[in-house]
Amino acid sequence: MLRHIGRKRNYRHNVRLAVLLCFTAGMVNAAGLFAFSVLTTNVTGHAALLAHKLATGDLRSARMVGLWLVLFLAGAFFSSFCIGKSGQNRRFGYTVPIIAEITILVLVGSFGYTFDRSIIKTEYFAGSLLFAMGMQNALVSTISGNVVRTTHLTGMFTDLGIDLYALVSTSPENNGSIRKKIVLRLVIIFFFLAGCILGGYVFLHLKYYTFFIPSVILVVAMFYDAFRVRFSKMVHRIRIRDKKNQCRSSAASGS
Repeated sequence: MLRHIGRKRNYRHNVRLAVLLCFTAGMVNAAGLFAFSVLTTNVTGHAALLAHKLATGDLRSARMVGLWLVLFLAGAFFSSFCIGKSGQNRRFGYTVPIIAEITILVLVGSFGYTFDRSIIKTEYFAGSLLFAMGMQNALVSTISGNVVRTTHLTGMFTDLGIDLYALVSTSPENNGSIRKKIVLRLVIIFFFLAGCILGGYVFLHLKYYTFFIPSVILVVAMFYDAFRVRFSKMVHRIRIRDKKNQCRSSAASGS
């Protein structure tokens, strides 16, 4: 899911990536809104908010919003830097950004109770989540070849509209690839929304501990490939052993 790069990557890898990390992004977005009254995956909205603060002369708040934009950009840069510098082990370049994101989410979940709605605390908590989401979005986009983006839906709805038109305007025998694109867009949209709904609901009950849940999901995503490969090898060994036992039983009964 994460370790396959370039030609080794296929459609199923992108679907699995979309399921786990879009759900994670949705949870963080909703929990961040409930906790700090800030959308932590919405750069477009923050750009409009920055313009509003500047127009009204609220320079202190404008500086805060501008910092959030820079932090999202810095997260994307950091993630891309880690992947780009991993060299021949590029498929493992995702490890550092995911560990950094897990660390941020755990820290926010552990110290979120200290949030007092001050500008300084809002800068720290919301800014750290924006940095984490910038890392995740760049990570997923790079690994999937710019096919999957997990932290916003504007582009997804736009692409879905384009694909739907292509579907109805193309002959049925030539629209197999278009159908796959549409399914992937719908998976991204559905799991992001599902993450938002669950994140908001859970926050009402667990408060800041909600951020531990996406942390666990990221751990699962990071080790998914290793667990799957080991499980496949174990199943393969069991099948070979069973076949050998059956052959021995057949030979013994025949003699």
